[in-house]
Amino acid sequence: MAISSGGGGAEKPMSDINTTPLVDVMLVLLIIFLIAVPVAIQSIEQLKVPIIESEESQDKVENLMLSITSTDVAGLSPGEAGYSGASREGACRVYINDTPVNSDELQERSFNRLDAIVQREGGPEAIAEDPEKIPQVHIRADQNAPWKCVAGAIYQIQAAGYPTVGFISTPIDPDA
Repeated sequence: MAISSGGGGAEKPMSDINTTPLVDVMLVLLIIFLIAVPVAIQSIEQLKVPIIESEESQDKVENLMLSITSTDVAGLSPGEAGYSGASREGACRVYINDTPVNSDELQERSFNRLDAIVQREGGPEAIAEDPEKIPQVHIRADQNAPWKCVAGAIYQIQAAGYPTVGFISTPIDPDA
């Protein structure tokens, strides 16, 4: 404990808080964040979906196939003349088996499809006994589509009741 001296009176303990260590720590954190944030932002902008080695899946007819992309810089959708590819600034485009849907239609159609499969198999109890009968969702997303598009589709699919969502990627060419 520090004792103040001088002033001609009785010695009393100092009751002031020493803020120097707090300021030092805050300055060090500020410097760390000033360096780390630009590095993280630059690495995220150059993100590419990797090409991975994978096994061919045995698709069931009931599996739901989603394709996710976005409009290009000019606002053109896939299939339109002059479309130059997905853009991170573009609007999201989601397709169920090559049919375009918006987010409300995605959840409604996915739920109705899953419900029909569950009822056909004998209800939730019957389908829970054999997990192989539970349909999956396979997402094929353009590597330049914004993550918000993919995350929004996953959210809608999970809200519809699908427990398993997987991604389809380009496999490694064994001859290359």
